Amino acid sequence: MITWREGIVVGVDARWGQVQQVLVEVTGVDVPVRALAYLDVVGELVEGDRVLLNTNAIDRQLGTGGAAMVVAIPDRLPPVPQPSPGHIVKARYTPLQMMVLGVDEQESPHYEALQDAGDLAGMPVVTADLHSALPAVLAGLREYRPQLKAAYVMTDGGALPASFSRTLDGLREAGWLAGVVTVGQAFGGDLEAVNVHTGLLAARLVLDADVAIVSQGPGNLGTGTRWGFSGTSAGEALNAAHILGGRAVAGLRVSQADARERHLGISHHSRTAYTRVALVSAELPVPQLPGDFGAKVSAQADDMVTASQQRLTRIDVRVDGLLDALRESPVPLRTMGRDLDADPASFLAAAASGRHAAMIGPTD
Repeated sequence: MITWREGIVVGVDARWGQVQQVLVEVTGVDVPVRALAYLDVVGELVEGDRVLLNTNAIDRQLGTGGAAMVVAIPDRLPPVPQPSPGHIVKARYTPLQMMVLGVDEQESPHYEALQDAGDLAGMPVVTADLHSALPAVLAGLREYRPQLKAAYVMTDGGALPASFSRTLDGLREAGWLAGVVTVGQAFGGDLEAVNVHTGLLAARLVLDADVAIVSQGPGNLGTGTRWGFSGTSAGEALNAAHILGGRAVAGLRVSQADARERHLGISHHSRTAYTRVALVSAELPVPQLPGDFGAKVSAQADDMVTASQQRLTRIDVRVDGLLDALRESPVPLRTMGRDLDADPASFLAAAASGRHAAMIGPTD
């Protein structure tokens, strides 16, 4: 069920990309509520607008998604859009479904290039469980070969609108990304694609990327059960990369600060996605971390190789110089509420996968 509320916009708090963050005065609530409005969905807001809100996230005190969502400006609806090509519907059969032009559909200027495409020509594809790994993977990639073009393929396990991510906004502005492809029900990228397969092909053939990074959008769903988490999509992305002739690189989710045993060292998300969901050969970059914690990660990686029936090939990756590279990130590094200083192993593991992808990337 949706918790519906009505309120009045009393201020615009921030804006990035196609997102406005506004403050809304809601009847019965003592302080203004923070709410997000997607401009390409509801239009632009100004102070005094009456808005309809979905407040489920703040009622449940969610983390990444902890804001109300503006559903409509009922007294000032946006103009009817001009006819445009595209018939792919995302957020299908919900009240906010929208129509977009898919890179892989008949009306797309890239349709001919993608119609019979099926080969990534050995392009490295780095998969990651969390969206927060993206800038760290890019930092490792750029530290080794800054000239490589990287594309981000965003799956629909977390936030659906790409514009929700301030990280993407900052990475684009810094020139760290050749482009963003939103796949499945995710939307708002530079290109839209039906699934991760055509998303990867679009990254290679349309964006001319040397490397693709695949992860869900901001936020992720986990239930504490063996299979109940949205990061299983990382294993599915490895399958797609391999089937399409890419170099499948399994980026590890690692933490030295998570209080939950199942996420300490190599997260059970990575262990399950890469040894049980992925059914193909893939490269497993393992960061060479010091001390007892490094030994723990190393032993867990060996267990993963065994559990995968040797489908995973362990690649030890040095981490010297990567902390400095991470500190040069144009966007804040933060994962599960922790920054680089609080959980360096998390970001070093992601950067190690980027360094490895750069080492095996194209040589011309």
